[in-house]
Amino acid sequence: MSDSRTAAGKSPQRADARRNAGNVLEAAAAVFVTSGVEAPIREIAARAGVGTATIYRHYPTRADLILAVYRRQVEALAEAGPALLAGGRGPHQALVEWIDRFVDFVITKQGLASVLQSDEACYDPLHTYFLERLGPVCTQLLDAAAAAGEIVPGQDAFELMRGVGSLCAGAGTATYYDARHLVKLLVNGLRRP
Repeated sequence: MSDSRTAAGKSPQRADARRNAGNVLEAAAAVFVTSGVEAPIREIAARAGVGTATIYRHYPTRADLILAVYRRQVEALAEAGPALLAGGRGPHQALVEWIDRFVDFVITKQGLASVLQSDEACYDPLHTYFLERLGPVCTQLLDAAAAAGEIVPGQDAFELMRGVGSLCAGAGTATYYDARHLVKLLVNGLRRP
């Protein structure tokens, strides 16, 4: 008799359970941006089209949900870099498109800023995780654009990401502030004269 359990002894997750978990993470990310990370779980459940029990089954604590949202966004951004490079529209264009996605991530992350800067130990590894996953992707994009002669060589990925993050810092506080426009100017400034 065959056992459908995984190596860890857990049953594999059903397709609808995986879909629900994904819907919950998408809904939570959107709600965190508009209502903050302390938004009621029922608001996230309503947006995801599930019951609150479904959320608690997948993410027993708010911290579990916040960590899962953050990690999912970092992974999506990390995977996007190589995919954009392989897309054939040129390394600089891949860099521009990745930075645009990075801006989306940074603005979303601002909804998570209060917990990421909290004293709760469970959030401590997130900044390191962010740098370890995204630094090499940004470096790969910069190196490819420099090798193609599209940007000035020798750019530092961490410096660029910090600059983008700093430009995005005012995005939620002033209606007249256009972080995307400023980031576009920054990335265009990397171009070879």
